[in-house]
Amino acid sequence: MDIFDKCTKIIPESNADYAIKLKEMGYYPYFHVVSSKQGAVVVMEGKETIMIGSNNYLGLTSHEEVCKVSIDAVKKYGTGVSGSRALNGTLDLHVEFEKEIAEFLGKQSALSFSTGFQSNLAIISAICGRHDYIVMDKENHASIYDACRLSYAKLLRYEHNDMSDLEKQLKSIPKDCGILIVTDGVFSMSGDICKLPEIVDLAKKYGSRVMIDDAHGFGVLGKTGKGTADYFNLTKETDIIMGTFSKSLASMGGFVAADAIVCDHIRYNSRPFIFSAAIPPSNIAAAAAALKVLKEEPQRVARLNKISDYFRAGLKKRKIKFIDTKTPIIPIYTNEIIRTMAICTELFKRGVYVNSVVPPAAPQGECLIRISLTSEHTEAVAEKALDIIDVVLKEIKV
Repeated sequence: MDIFDKCTKIIPESNADYAIKLKEMGYYPYFHVVSSKQGAVVVMEGKETIMIGSNNYLGLTSHEEVCKVSIDAVKKYGTGVSGSRALNGTLDLHVEFEKEIAEFLGKQSALSFSTGFQSNLAIISAICGRHDYIVMDKENHASIYDACRLSYAKLLRYEHNDMSDLEKQLKSIPKDCGILIVTDGVFSMSGDICKLPEIVDLAKKYGSRVMIDDAHGFGVLGKTGKGTADYFNLTKETDIIMGTFSKSLASMGGFVAADAIVCDHIRYNSRPFIFSAAIPPSNIAAAAAALKVLKEEPQRVARLNKISDYFRAGLKKRKIKFIDTKTPIIPIYTNEIIRTMAICTELFKRGVYVNSVVPPAAPQGECLIRISLTSEHTEAVAEKALDIIDVVLKEIKV
């Protein structure tokens, strides 16, 4: 057997029939090309499109000062660092940003990584080992699943936000084993917020540590955007906070904030960190500039929440069923793969971009369109998008 044989089957066998039908119907909502800056309205494939499928929560990717600082960093430091942090790749920009993010989040120390995905790989694989247990929410991000595999720790999963099941899993663990509970702060598909107070209580009861992936919580939750732990006033009780630069911080990369001994352990023991080139100057400078804007303009967080509430009210007014959350992520369940693809394709044709979520990103029968708002959206833009969504959902039933 040729190992490349599988490459001829891009679509899994179980989805082959759907793939054939989708191609025949002209439904393919992926890889649309953007030719403008990110914003509430973008240019996609030559036409203006309302963008409600972006994670640019605070609208900072096109912020004038963030862009300027990023460009200035390239002029001063060049386009890359050409090495790992342990060798020649540590810039003063890295050190300064890590101090600022740790202080902002109320932690002793912080460490930055080249991508958000790499951040979870680096943190979890360094902290956990063969004789440890990781207990995680079933709806956690894919990077957490891969990080658990890389750590060789024993993995136990609990039903989404089900604290009884979490306790059941914790009870099954031998008392002499290390335990890390890992959860998304805000779940990327459903927009749910984790039940951190209950998680913290159970962690104390069973001698576990707590880690939050706050990729979609940082810059979103809390009055000043400090994220899930601050939202619940549980920063001290949350042992590890992970976040990304590619959402609210308008860049590319990620970070961990924790006690100094934890960050130092990751620094010297994490293979994904040790053997990766450091985050480029332009990226770390942009993230630092975005953090500065967040500190100086917390009203962006309030604006984000306001427009998200406005959009949910608009859906209710039009009697569109959706999962009612307290975050900018608004899922509308469309259930079937073909219907989901058809809706997203038709919305795009009419000038609205949303994300289609189908297996393996969602369970069979639970497909959805994922809407995400930013602080840059206006009520007028929201109304236009809502009207188009309303019409398309009524038209496409199959």
